[in-house]
Amino acid sequence: MIIDILVELLYIIVVALIWVMLVYQVVLTASGYLYSRRKLKGSAIPDDQLPPLTIIIPARNEERVIAETVACMFRLDYPHDKLEVIIINDGSTDRTGAILAAVNDPRLKVITIPLAESGQGKSRVLNIAVKQAAGELIAIYDADNRPEQNALKILVKELLADRQFIAAIGKFRTINRNTSIMTRFVNIETQAFQWIIQAGRSYLFDIAVLPGTNFVIWKNIVLEAGGWDHSALTEDAELSARLYQAGHEIKFVPQAATWEQEPDTVRVWLKQRTRWVRGNNYLLVKLLKEFGNFKNKAIGIEFLAFSMMYYLFFIAMLLSNIFFALGLLNIVTIRIQGPFLELWIAAFLLFVSEIVLMLSREPNEDSASNIFYVMAMYFTYCQLWLIVVVSAFIKDFIKKEKAVWYKTERTAEIKSAENK
Repeated sequence: MIIDILVELLYIIVVALIWVMLVYQVVLTASGYLYSRRKLKGSAIPDDQLPPLTIIIPARNEERVIAETVACMFRLDYPHDKLEVIIINDGSTDRTGAILAAVNDPRLKVITIPLAESGQGKSRVLNIAVKQAAGELIAIYDADNRPEQNALKILVKELLADRQFIAAIGKFRTINRNTSIMTRFVNIETQAFQWIIQAGRSYLFDIAVLPGTNFVIWKNIVLEAGGWDHSALTEDAELSARLYQAGHEIKFVPQAATWEQEPDTVRVWLKQRTRWVRGNNYLLVKLLKEFGNFKNKAIGIEFLAFSMMYYLFFIAMLLSNIFFALGLLNIVTIRIQGPFLELWIAAFLLFVSEIVLMLSREPNEDSASNIFYVMAMYFTYCQLWLIVVVSAFIKDFIKKEKAVWYKTERTAEIKSAENK
């Protein structure tokens, strides 16, 4: 009898947790939609007022993509005499070094890290490069990125127009989204994250988290913050937390877009996402220890809630799946009367509606095929996150394995965005 009561109480808690998360997502979705309608502020700033800027690109065994990446950076609409590109060749054993050596442009600076000292993570190479950067502003791009021609200028002008912000971040899109079912799922996920989480939190709280690519930040701010944390697998989120602790703000500028490769197989996706969750674990523990450092405690609470999202999602999804399976097998019977089936259907429809609304903010993304993939994601792609969270939890808190930075594997070179 007591067990039955506890099971039913747990069931109610699960339903409540799912709906609390859904309601919060609804608020963020509505806020993200409103944010997407905001106009640019920096368009009136003339080009001659743009500051010197250094683009930093970490590169390790990037022979498949690096040539086009360099060419793309030099095609950016930014004053040539104010642009520097630093590429850190982090102990590459392929043709990356030879390809870079063949580039004949005085604006390119290559920093080569010997093989014996390489592979220690993105944070380390960024810290090496930022100290040698000539620009007042720093822009970070990944080695596979294809920023749109006006992306960098938009970011810089928006930063100059809003001096309350110390960094401006753009949007990233999936350049290989038509390659496989996995890349279609990732394309939808990344758009939903940016329009719901980044845009929604920007509208409500003026909070945005640095991505790993396509952002600009003042060099002196990075140096004052002590650079990137070498122990953080998600160095962007960790630096964002420290910047907000110090009272700074980051601006989300979705009009500035870059295109990048995403994992096209489950194997590569699992490795990348496990690194993300392990990086989040590190940040969560650090935030719990250093919560008092936040000048604005409300922002600190929001950062903590965001860092706990993986585990809240994991608990809700896992218990929901368990109850569903046990119910099918007639092992557990919930005697509490209530519209639970209707609530589940409503939750599913709400999930689909939120994402489709955000897909409508991008040209041709709210297509019938993408709506089908959104519906399928709920039962497939979202469930894969359970594996990722469990794996990361075991590695960090049970086995206590040393965190090792994993570079996402590249596929074939893609010269331009597909069907932009």
